[in-house]
Amino acid sequence: MPSVKARPCEEGTIGSIRVVPAIETDLATSVIVVQWLINAYTLTLSSLLLVGGAASDRFGRRRLFTTGISIFAAASLWCGISPNVTQLISARAVQGVGAALLIPSSLAIIGATFAENERGKAIGTWAGFSALAAAAGPLLGGWIVDHFSWRWIFFVNPLLTLPTVWIALYRVPESRDPDAQPELDWQGALLVLIGLGSITYGLIALPILQWSDPFVLAALSVGLILLGTFMWVEGRSRTPMLSLAMFRSRTLSVINILTLLLYGALGGAFFFLPFVLIQVRGYPAEIAGAAFLPFTIIIAAIALGRWIA
Repeated sequence: MPSVKARPCEEGTIGSIRVVPAIETDLATSVIVVQWLINAYTLTLSSLLLVGGAASDRFGRRRLFTTGISIFAAASLWCGISPNVTQLISARAVQGVGAALLIPSSLAIIGATFAENERGKAIGTWAGFSALAAAAGPLLGGWIVDHFSWRWIFFVNPLLTLPTVWIALYRVPESRDPDAQPELDWQGALLVLIGLGSITYGLIALPILQWSDPFVLAALSVGLILLGTFMWVEGRSRTPMLSLAMFRSRTLSVINILTLLLYGALGGAFFFLPFVLIQVRGYPAEIAGAAFLPFTIIIAAIALGRWIA
């Protein structure tokens, strides 16, 4: 059986949130701009995640996993050597593309490789070690910022990529879904990417430009129109990236709403708390990163306990 490794993108993603204050200072930019360091990643990840899963079923899960992790590693290297914030944001967007390929592929590999009676433990191990990597990210990121430079945190991912790709190529069998759809829903992915991007731009600009600004109103309006168009297209597509029929389940709909509210709250806390601890309270970045340990340790314990028990 192949070993199940934590996703290297977890450490780079969570750790990079903790070093945003250092990036803001070093690149002489504002909080408004550096918010795109997080948003550029999450926009491409969320927009392409379902397409990445469908592509792995069609073209091969191991192939898409190694491709995604290689893209993520190359983009991490680009982040580390970026001379300005524009290139850094662009590199973060490419990281999201890589993550959108490797995350669903890793879960699909588990489902295809492990027998049904072992699958729960394998998924629990995957989720638990992902949470543990997320816990290590703040500490490692803070230590690197305090002793070296924020750029070095992005160089961790390429180092983790080499053994991960080797294990995938030599220990993980290739698998596909024989019933996979022959086409990928690129139209839906493009609509949701631009729609979410427009809304995100409008919300970030809102505190400065106010509601009356035409750019804010245009961005929010275009985003809502495109997301509405996305729903219309998905309802009529032969190969939708998001099957609307799933939301006929009341349980699934409620869970998704609760998840949206939960991660909306966590996203704000994870972004702004490091600024408060480091820039307002004067804590070292390493100590600020440790403030998130209780949360991530509890998540890891729940994940491991839920599936392995």
